Amino acid sequence: MLSSSKSSLFAFERLPLAYGLMNACVPHYSTKSLSRLLQLSTLTPLHIHSLDCHSVAGGAASEPLASLQCGRLLQSLTNSRSLGQGRRLHAHMVASGVLLDNTYLSTKLCAMYAVCGCVREARVIFDGIVLKSSFLWNVMIRGCACGGSPLESLLLYREMLKFGRRSDNFTYPFVLMACGDLCLVEVGRRVHSEIIACGYESDVFVANSLLSMYSKFGQMEIAQKLFDRMPVKDLTSWNTMISGYARNNDPATSLSLFADRPLTGSRLDDATLLGVLPACADLMALKQGMEIHAYILRSGMEINGFLVNALIDVYANSKFIVGAWRLFKNMCRKDNVSWNSMISGYARHGDAAESLSLFRRMNLEGVVPDAVTLIAVLGACDRVGAMRFGTSLHAYLIGKGYENRVTVGTALVDMYAKCGSLECSRQVFDEMPVKNLVSWSAMISGYGLHGRGREALACFDEMKAKGIRPDEITFASALSACGHTGLVREGREIFYQMSKAYCLKPKVDHYSCVVDILGRAGDLEGAYKFIMNMDAKLIADVWGALLSACRIHHNVELAEIAARNIISLKPEHIGPYVTLSSMYAADRRWSDVERIRGLARLNGLKKPPGCSFVESDIMIYRSLVGDNSHP
Repeated sequence: MLSSSKSSLFAFERLPLAYGLMNACVPHYSTKSLSRLLQLSTLTPLHIHSLDCHSVAGGAASEPLASLQCGRLLQSLTNSRSLGQGRRLHAHMVASGVLLDNTYLSTKLCAMYAVCGCVREARVIFDGIVLKSSFLWNVMIRGCACGGSPLESLLLYREMLKFGRRSDNFTYPFVLMACGDLCLVEVGRRVHSEIIACGYESDVFVANSLLSMYSKFGQMEIAQKLFDRMPVKDLTSWNTMISGYARNNDPATSLSLFADRPLTGSRLDDATLLGVLPACADLMALKQGMEIHAYILRSGMEINGFLVNALIDVYANSKFIVGAWRLFKNMCRKDNVSWNSMISGYARHGDAAESLSLFRRMNLEGVVPDAVTLIAVLGACDRVGAMRFGTSLHAYLIGKGYENRVTVGTALVDMYAKCGSLECSRQVFDEMPVKNLVSWSAMISGYGLHGRGREALACFDEMKAKGIRPDEITFASALSACGHTGLVREGREIFYQMSKAYCLKPKVDHYSCVVDILGRAGDLEGAYKFIMNMDAKLIADVWGALLSACRIHHNVELAEIAARNIISLKPEHIGPYVTLSSMYAADRRWSDVERIRGLARLNGLKKPPGCSFVESDIMIYRSLVGDNSHP
């Protein structure tokens, strides 16, 4: 049998000639010549040649294929995942009787079906084999784990141990995969203990599977410790950690790990990029996203639909809508993910009218919207108050059977509340069969927007009574409701309850809400002291809340302090200049008005024109201040 690469190349070059000779004298060839041709074909990357040999054998050979020949052919078809051709060979082996009581061929056949994802067929063959080798157990465990039957994979693993077979570094990766997919934390830990006892934790393939399992459990601290003590890390190790942090809502660490990866000997692949690009999108890390895009173009990588969608998401999230549109426009085939990214991107960018227009275009091009699309469109509706459009979407959702999904129901609750119909919002909320934390937060926020703080807090208490633990977003919604209704005492209690009872660290939104509560109640000095005492001095949005309150109560002195802090933290922000200018004008301090406007011009700042939206039966129009044109 030829073994060297030179011999393989020689064999490959001889194949056409061999086939020509075989076809020229089909009635006269023997099984021996066929066997030689099978040897040549299994050496080449074109596994289809082996099937051609099999077809010839079925039609003209004087004897059926021998066991060894079928074994080589099965291996070839397994490597190429040629399921249809494998079924034909299976039929030939049954008809010829070569498969009967042949453990070698049955094992090969089981492996072929398992690798091709046909777990049921593989299991039937597996159960018929009396003497099962470790290889066969591993093949079946792997087939079930990769073929969508993780529970069966674990049951097989337990059965294998009962039969006295030892696990090895080909068994553990797929057992760990099954544990991760089923989120069986305790089982996964026990398997990890077995791995340590057997000395396989240092094996890179087993270690990578451990990283993946713990990331699926959400236990990135354990994954990081394992990663740090790995003696050898390959590209998969880095990919697993990068995507694991991104999947577990820690995009900053994901991006940091991506920057720390070794640059030599680790060419980036799709898995790495698809792990880090969502992190860039979450952090609005436009610079890093553009660098990755440039790397893809420089390296000549094939840009598939998954990568383009991920890049669109980065650009849309980072408000680089022009770049997102350019990528989207040049896509040959746009799927739902592409449309969803652009529709939600325009909505987040503040161009909800374009978002809804794109949704109409999507329908015209025959792309059927899914639940994610409709949630994005509902988000655009609430930004422009397109109640009629949102109601039509609600009817469409009912027709498609989406209304019982928690995410869809939550989006409807939010849309109706923001479009002015709190009654419809509450009705949708009450009819939801299942409510999650986000649903309750949306309802609490809706009450707050309509100035019904007491009902918002009652909803907040009802949620806690049902055993649902509030998170940072829920607390922000409750605090905002207190601000809209002037519930100062209740707002303070909720803020301190957040850190003391629930061990949640306040963020920008929470500080801003408390300042807003105090400011709306007229306690501007209290709001200022709160900022100075609560480590919120370096947060521009908190000073922005104080500045807004100063404008309402016309406290110019504190407004100047707040504006100075905002300008030092966000020099590109035009808001403080406009607010101070208006307050000076109200006091007829024209020299100060001119001075502050001059500073804004000097810094290259310009106030964008205001705009409004008008909804008609077929379109949503946007009009800018000073625009005299008509739709």
